[in-house]
Amino acid sequence: MLAENIKTVEKNIKEACARANRSAADVTLIAVSKTKPVDMLCEVYDTGMREFGENYVQELVEKIDRLPKDIHWHMIGHLQRNKVKYIVGNVTIIHSVDSLRLAEEISKESVKKDVCTEILIEVNVAGEENKFGFTPENVFPELEKMAALPNVKIRGLMTSAPFVENPEENRKYFRQLKQLSVDINAKNIDNIYMDTLSMGMTNDYVVAVEEGATMVRVGTAIFGARNYNK
Repeated sequence: MLAENIKTVEKNIKEACARANRSAADVTLIAVSKTKPVDMLCEVYDTGMREFGENYVQELVEKIDRLPKDIHWHMIGHLQRNKVKYIVGNVTIIHSVDSLRLAEEISKESVKKDVCTEILIEVNVAGEENKFGFTPENVFPELEKMAALPNVKIRGLMTSAPFVENPEENRKYFRQLKQLSVDINAKNIDNIYMDTLSMGMTNDYVVAVEEGATMVRVGTAIFGARNYNK
């Protein structure tokens, strides 16, 4: 079943890329495995999936210990500064950098461990009160400060769009994030690359791909609905 789910998602990404005149090779599918047991992750791993996203540090660290070492782990949930030390050096990229202070902590820990950590800057494009992230207006002044930090590499932007019944409603937010990345790129700031746009989840990843997503974070469409009462 899980293998079929992945095939369906990959087919949808391919078709969205075709509509947008993009190559499907430019889009990375991340299997969001939060709250899911290790045996389910193993089943997905056996289909060839190597990109997994987790929201909670403790769960991420436990799974890293128990799963194959060639997995690329993505930290996609809100990250507290006191938890940074547990994931630096263990994850491929941190998607959810939502403050200068968090970036400074990642930099400090990366220097300590002598690694370079790739990060995405989280932007709350829709201005939702319950979401983390910079506003599109206040991201510019902070970016240059973050780009100057040692041992971090700013690869692009991330957003979590509102949960909507009709994914078309989120198209404007994805378009806005894409435009923001173009505007940032035009400033040619050292250590800011803007080659990664992490946007789109189960309910709206197709629209996100049409609007330029290079990473989509898909959980329910792969693993099925989550039971948070377990």
